[in-house]
Amino acid sequence: MSVQKWLLPTVSEIIAQSESQGADDAALCAKSTDGSMAVECVKASQQWQSAIASVEHLLHEAVTVNDGSLGGLVLTCPSPIISDPALNSRFQTWIFTPQMLEVVLAGMLFQLPPAKDEHILIPPNSSHSLPLLPIDPIAAEQFCLVLTNKFSLVMVLGENLANQPAFLFSFDPEVVQQVWDCLKLRMLLMHQPQFGQLDALVEQFGFAAPDYRTVMKFSRLMLKYLPMQEETRHAKERLRITKATHPMSDAPSTISKSDDVELLQAFAHEVRTPLTTIRMLTRLLLKRKDLCPDVIKRLEYIDHECTEQIDRMELLFRAAEIETTDEKSCTVQLTTTSLTQLLQDSLPRWQKQASRRNLTLDVRMPQQMPPVESDPTMLDRILTGLIENFTRNLPAGSHIELQAIPAGNQIKVQLKHFVDAESGKQDGMRSQPQNSNKRKQIGQLLMFQPETGSICLNHSVTKNIFQALGGKLIVKQRPQQGEELTIFLPIVKGKK
Repeated sequence: MSVQKWLLPTVSEIIAQSESQGADDAALCAKSTDGSMAVECVKASQQWQSAIASVEHLLHEAVTVNDGSLGGLVLTCPSPIISDPALNSRFQTWIFTPQMLEVVLAGMLFQLPPAKDEHILIPPNSSHSLPLLPIDPIAAEQFCLVLTNKFSLVMVLGENLANQPAFLFSFDPEVVQQVWDCLKLRMLLMHQPQFGQLDALVEQFGFAAPDYRTVMKFSRLMLKYLPMQEETRHAKERLRITKATHPMSDAPSTISKSDDVELLQAFAHEVRTPLTTIRMLTRLLLKRKDLCPDVIKRLEYIDHECTEQIDRMELLFRAAEIETTDEKSCTVQLTTTSLTQLLQDSLPRWQKQASRRNLTLDVRMPQQMPPVESDPTMLDRILTGLIENFTRNLPAGSHIELQAIPAGNQIKVQLKHFVDAESGKQDGMRSQPQNSNKRKQIGQLLMFQPETGSICLNHSVTKNIFQALGGKLIVKQRPQQGEELTIFLPIVKGKK
């Protein structure tokens, strides 16, 4: 459902851009095949239905007092979302509905506003229709904006930054206000006579920041009301059958729809959901002006840790998807990527990651390297995962070296380690990793290290990810020298 950029942003674009700190949601920047697109569409629709049930639950709590007063304002498209009559009597609903262009123009030309519409009292249980141009991309979305005295919320069933089906939501008052501003501009451009009444209601309730317990409850309710994913399983099964009936002799070995893949995807989703909520709350707190530097530092640390783990879960989820997709149907979209810039940007983060284990890390590369063909977000995450894995197996005092050099029509990236001279051992001698022989295989995708409690993708899956990125990973185990990783990434043609 890709549409051309319009004059005004859609609800999806506003929320997705507010949440994408460089690449959080843009991590799914791969173009889906028809099969995976169908799965994402079903998944997003299920989340939308779960969110509607969750919102109704929150609205019931927001109007516990039976005084008959207006409890809030609900803006939806293309139909109302509140089905409970008790709630309908306490909330005013305004519905944006796509209409034929002729009808819209007729209304703009011939519908005259009341002389004193500011004095008209609108019953709380009434709903009002607001036209949208059918060519407006926002008309293709299902969205809901809720304003109460206790919280403000916007959610949408639309698309993420990669034009894939997605469910998005935000409790951030600034984001909710941005969505209202984009709706308000549409009403002003179409000269809607009801704008004054609606704008007054928005002013009445404002854009309230939620209590953290409200956001946590919404996330729990989302998981509670999420239906059994029978439709998702059916979609995946249809995809599996399609592949089985069209075998490819040169396709790499893949894992069909298995318990391992299903479990990994479910695990990634269950971990990512609460972490996303915690990060959202943290960023809301960081916008306050009355925080002392120490509190800001701690909140920024929480934000960083959440983002790091969300990225890990995203990588696990994408790995599971790649394991169920043959090479010719791979959903990774390769683009021109500056490996030099990626390494420079990621080095401080990797060095900090290594320093936690009393290790040092340096990157050696020429000043200028040709760009490679890859997915920059996914490449950054898989490299981060490799370095994280690599550092877990080294003794304190080790030095890690990541070297990148051109090698023909590829860039060769090598990761190896040395024991620091200050550790009391001969400088330049490599050390046997402490725990390399104690990793345990979990199913077909994961490795578990009992000493650290860490879970990571095994080398086979990691190799498949690099293959999907157009590259290659070689792992060498040297008895006295430990593990050495070599990655080859294709240079963009004509850029040597």
